[in-house]
Amino acid sequence: MELKRSFTRDDGETVEVIYNEGDPTADMEGKVLGGIHAFAFYDGKMVLVNHPKGGWMPPGGGREEKETIEEVVIREVQEETNMKILHQEVIGFQDIYHDNKITRQTRNFCIVEPYGEFVADPDGEIMEMQLIDPAEYKKYFDWGPIGDRIMERAMQMLEEYSKK
Repeated sequence: MELKRSFTRDDGETVEVIYNEGDPTADMEGKVLGGIHAFAFYDGKMVLVNHPKGGWMPPGGGREEKETIEEVVIREVQEETNMKILHQEVIGFQDIYHDNKITRQTRNFCIVEPYGEFVADPDGEIMEMQLIDPAEYKKYFDWGPIGDRIMERAMQMLEEYSKK
């Protein structure tokens, strides 16, 4: 499934986003693998973090040199939520056409559990985390039709995982 969206940034540049489902490592010519967002679930609740630049959203961040997608998910979720990944799989990916380049970002489904109490992200960005009813995600973030599709797939994956 392919979904497209475009928007104009504050600096006036028009950015095009194309979302797909499948292997995010395929067809990488001319693209840079960037960040991830982990649609993480613990005990049926969705994990959100309050990011100073974007408000409430799924945990995530940038890829460090030579990290695999799975390693980025593990590191970012641990840093931003103090939670351990028990299971993960790719929901989909989006190519972002901006600044004369193409950045690929993944959206991943995860099952997590806490290592202990959440205090704060070691980088100092995330100071607050929350577990929410996934049905209420639009009260916290709204990524339009692409976000709706990602949530639909995440909920399907959660249901399938729960049956195991």
